[in-house]
Amino acid sequence: MSFWKNLSQNMPPDWPVFLGLYGKLIVEILGISFMFYMILLLIQGTRTAQIVKGLGVIVVIFFLVRKFQLESIDWLLSKLFAFSVIAFIIIFQNDLRRALAKLGQNPLFGRSLRSKKWIEEIVKAMVLLSKKNIGALVVIERNTGLKNFIETGVSLDSKICRELLVTIFMSHTPLHDGAVIVRDEKFAAALCILPLSQSPYLSRTVGTRHRAALGISEETDAVAVTVSEETGAISIMSSGQITRDLDEKSLRERLQKLVQ
Repeated sequence: MSFWKNLSQNMPPDWPVFLGLYGKLIVEILGISFMFYMILLLIQGTRTAQIVKGLGVIVVIFFLVRKFQLESIDWLLSKLFAFSVIAFIIIFQNDLRRALAKLGQNPLFGRSLRSKKWIEEIVKAMVLLSKKNIGALVVIERNTGLKNFIETGVSLDSKICRELLVTIFMSHTPLHDGAVIVRDEKFAAALCILPLSQSPYLSRTVGTRHRAALGISEETDAVAVTVSEETGAISIMSSGQITRDLDEKSLRERLQKLVQ
């Protein structure tokens, strides 16, 4: 107690004001830094990230033009900036929608899928499909609801079992083309339509099934598992990232880590 008492006595008379001003400044700096950090996380790996870099270059040029008083270029850039906000919203509406969806995700109140049995059923089914080179796409709902995508397919509302999943994706069956969505430890629907990823980093050789899996992982926090029809390779998509060529053990470990 004597330490804090001596410290307070030796402080200048206006130290509360001093601490208040600098404390507010520190809070504002931390707040702005956090906002920029979140924005960078949200646009990472999207087309918006490339545009932001280009806009950064234009902003630097704009300040240089102002400094050297180049009036004609200054006038032109001012007119361009007036329309850039509206153009940005129109062109990148999908990326903005995806970013807002991610901001709305709250892991504190999300559902927790703790049972391991249903994971094992999916793993076994995907491994079997992989051995037969049968294409498949399974999407597992987490915190972000997938109701809109479930409604595009055929309702199942059935218990998760490997036999049913393998049957769905067998060639020439009515439900094999779309995605199967897992919700609340059940097969919610099959033949579901998913948004395709527009990522510029994807190879042109990536098929529609993998683009759809990546697209749903970009727009939501869902986990998507695919089997390639050409190679039989198993891949998993989460947060817009692809992990390829998984074996049975690694697939099981990744799913248990991601959905619990």
